[in-house]
Amino acid sequence: MKTKFLKYSLLSMLAMLTVITLKAQQTADDQSERYNNYDVIGKDASGRTVETFQNFYKDHEYKLKSVGGKITSLYVDGVKIQPDKYAQYNTVIGHIKEQMRLDRIQARKDQAQALKDEAQARVDRQQAMRDQQQAEKDRQQADREQVQAKKDQEDALKDQAQAKLDQEQAVKDQAQAKIDQEQALKDQEQAKLDQKQAEEDQRMMKEMISDLIKDGIVPDEKSLYSVTLDSNGMTVNDKKQPEDVYKRYREKYKRWADYNFSYGDGSYNSRGIHISVREK
Repeated sequence: MKTKFLKYSLLSMLAMLTVITLKAQQTADDQSERYNNYDVIGKDASGRTVETFQNFYKDHEYKLKSVGGKITSLYVDGVKIQPDKYAQYNTVIGHIKEQMRLDRIQARKDQAQALKDEAQARVDRQQAMRDQQQAEKDRQQADREQVQAKKDQEDALKDQAQAKLDQEQAVKDQAQAKIDQEQALKDQEQAKLDQKQAEEDQRMMKEMISDLIKDGIVPDEKSLYSVTLDSNGMTVNDKKQPEDVYKRYREKYKRWADYNFSYGDGSYNSRGIHISVREK
């Protein structure tokens, strides 16, 4: 009884192995047949859509040609199907076309993915090259930083010495600032004196113009364009004045005569006192 059971068990296992082998062989054959599938879509001379396909579907080979959406020829397992029988294959043809449509979509996706993978591989290669270049740059940078660190240490010592010099200079600058401040106060006082003197000179100039008009030397203020008065004489509008006039004006405007006075817009002695016509 035990022997028969073992015998039947072995036979069952052998049958299962045979089925699996046949299935595997059939799957391999199906894969080979699928490589022979094709679907060609184009246009004829009239502009109508022409489709020709060959497809293995559920262990049968289907070859079809259609023009303008209508079947013009159909072969099943190499046997030509008559037109009046086409309707019997509508469902099968519909399944085949749907599968081919899905296959085209998948093919486009696979192609797009392949392009992406190729692009990514190129990017990865470029990145690897950049990483290698960056590694070399980092090494060179490390060397430069080491050199820079040594230089920074030397500079720090120099800066320390310079800080000491700067501190000494700051003390000198502070002392100079005090001197400059005292000088600024003196300049301010002098500016006040100069302003006061300028105002006095303007007053005296008006008085001199009045004297020149009163003495008949010029008819009016507008006609007066130049005056000089110094230790050598006096000129009005470039004309030398008589000695008595010169003495009278020298005595009244003694400070101007002593410092070489001039009035007008022309050239004048920069070492003396000058009043411009624009300043009146």
